[in-house]
Amino acid sequence: MNPSSYPIKRALISVSDKTGIVEFAQALAARGITIISTGGTATALKNAGVPVQSVSDITGFPEIMDGRVKTLHPNIHAGLLAVLDNADHQKQLDEHTIQSIDLVVINLYPFEQTLANTASSHEDIVENIDIGGPAMVRASAKNYRWTAIVTNTTRYGDILAALEANNGAVPEELRLQLACEAYEHTAYYDGVIARYFKSLVIGHSSLGGDGEFKENETFALRKEQALRYGENPHQSAALYNIAGSKTSYGAIYKQLHGKELSYNNILDIDGASRLALEFLEPSLEPSPLRRGQGEGKQSEGLQGEQQKTAVIIKHTNPCGVGSAPTLAEAYNIAYSCDTTSAFGGIIAFTAAIDLATAQAVDDLFTEVLIAPDYTSEALALLQKKKNRRLMTINFQALRAALQTEVKAVAGGLLLQSADTLLWNETAMKVVTKRQPTSEERKALEYAWRIAKHVKSNAIVYAAANRALAVGAGQMSRVDSAAIAARKAEKAGINLKGSAVASDAFFPFADGLLEAVEAGATAVIQPGGSVRDEEVIAAADERGIAMIFTGVRHFKH
Repeated sequence: MNPSSYPIKRALISVSDKTGIVEFAQALAARGITIISTGGTATALKNAGVPVQSVSDITGFPEIMDGRVKTLHPNIHAGLLAVLDNADHQKQLDEHTIQSIDLVVINLYPFEQTLANTASSHEDIVENIDIGGPAMVRASAKNYRWTAIVTNTTRYGDILAALEANNGAVPEELRLQLACEAYEHTAYYDGVIARYFKSLVIGHSSLGGDGEFKENETFALRKEQALRYGENPHQSAALYNIAGSKTSYGAIYKQLHGKELSYNNILDIDGASRLALEFLEPSLEPSPLRRGQGEGKQSEGLQGEQQKTAVIIKHTNPCGVGSAPTLAEAYNIAYSCDTTSAFGGIIAFTAAIDLATAQAVDDLFTEVLIAPDYTSEALALLQKKKNRRLMTINFQALRAALQTEVKAVAGGLLLQSADTLLWNETAMKVVTKRQPTSEERKALEYAWRIAKHVKSNAIVYAAANRALAVGAGQMSRVDSAAIAARKAEKAGINLKGSAVASDAFFPFADGLLEAVEAGATAVIQPGGSVRDEEVIAAADERGIAMIFTGVRHFKH
């Protein structure tokens, strides 16, 4: 007996998503195929005039426990799992008066939709965990040679075409494809459920999240959108949401205008947004660098309620950051750091874009603008350039989403907790003879927040409200310091009296001396080198103030 020529005689249909199911069932019935169904699906088919046998008629047992138990019965599962060219299986079917089920059409209880509904209680969510459905899907997929399994509504046309072309049979090649889709379907479904239960156990919905990575990590991805290509045109790419999460990509960002996002755009959007978030620290207390320096409490925002910040990113690295009482002024400050690199960049703002800011940024070619909102006048102006992407951001959702990061390597995935730590107050200390001044502390804090988001080796020169120069991604920390200084000189920016941040320790005094030569008078770095004393001595010799944070911010 050949599965590819075995005609479909009996089909079991039980679907939550009833898209196209009536028409599909009518076409099956027209071919003389017997249809078995359950609950709401059976009602919908009967109302449409489709002859239906109820599952209870097959099992000889009623649905019980509010429908929790209805298909979990040998008369169903033996029909799904029987290998029809196995004489012993066929004999057992005959002995127990069980008929094979040749086609199964199932999609599962709407767990993900119930989870996404803010009105759903925990009991509602649990009751939408399908039990019998996944059992039937998996049984059918296991026995795919004899039981064709359909879990995707878009496949109905393929099945009908196959039946028409093959004298009522479904070819084995198509059966195998359907089985693959079926296991992907149940794996995704279980992944969303596992994520939900993990969120209850550890208090939030991260992938690992509790600081421990388990022997088996499970998460489900749903495609948000196809992308034209990856980093380069010869690479394919797509953007996926972490399914079942209230902090998925689609919950953080909305695109209001412009052409579709590219793979590189999305990476830069992520980088710009994370950096902007550093200047929306939720704590009402001053930072540990300035605590006790006569600064009172502050509201959300780095330098108090009146300060707004603009950040400019190019190839995931900051090339400008500025803070000011108005957003337009903040943008102009950020832009002045590196007017060359800002061309074609991604700009993120910590406040709604008003008309003055829109006018300030309008002349610059930018790939993407990101802000919590836009005034109607600003939006009208910015939308005049049809290709410019305008995005809104939910910073609260972004903060909640920064839990576990996943990176692909050949043959595997690297998982790590997100770098959400900025300070280690117990480890932070001034290690030089000279204490930093109040103004230097502000500048050191500003530089440190930026350095955390610069590719290693990272050197950032800053004032109290702006980045002055950025050295990124060099193999030598000395080169990062020197390159940043050269860029500042070319831009006409004076680094005299600046603060400098290094994402990791200075292994030798030469990197620090390069920054001092450029004009820096205060330094912030993690410390931890075997030559720390040598570096501290070099700073003391030149009257430099230096703080060790005890926290490293490598960014590869």
